[in-house]
Amino acid sequence: MNEAEVSLHLTDIQKNELSTLLHDQKEGFASDKEPLGAICSHEFYTILKIERPYPPLLRSPGYPESPKSREALELHIRELLDLGVIREVGHNEEVEIATPFILAWHNGNSRMVEDLKALTTYTVLDRYPIQKCQIALT
Repeated sequence: MNEAEVSLHLTDIQKNELSTLLHDQKEGFASDKEPLGAICSHEFYTILKIERPYPPLLRSPGYPESPKSREALELHIRELLDLGVIREVGHNEEVEIATPFILAWHNGNSRMVEDLKALTTYTVLDRYPIQKCQIALT
């Protein structure tokens, strides 16, 4: 909390309430021991408008990359594997849907961006979309 910037418009009581709330919910924040926070993951299902076998568009190969980008991509993938966010697919497992990644570079740093355009065209839209933050807080 010492590193956070808190609005100057908050009263001391509001600042204390905010501090208490953040402390009570600390498991949701990243730390040295839990780089993704300690909240348990949940299964996420995407409902598609089509049935198996899926069209070739949903099994896209990766985009061509420079050696620098390939090395950065491998580092990102290794980090996600180490964190348990993704897992390697076994040789006997069939991959039905594969989407390519690109690397976005900014100030010499890279981040992985998944190209989901093809998947989005076959996805059933959520009937209950997430509300805008302003609406949810009022």
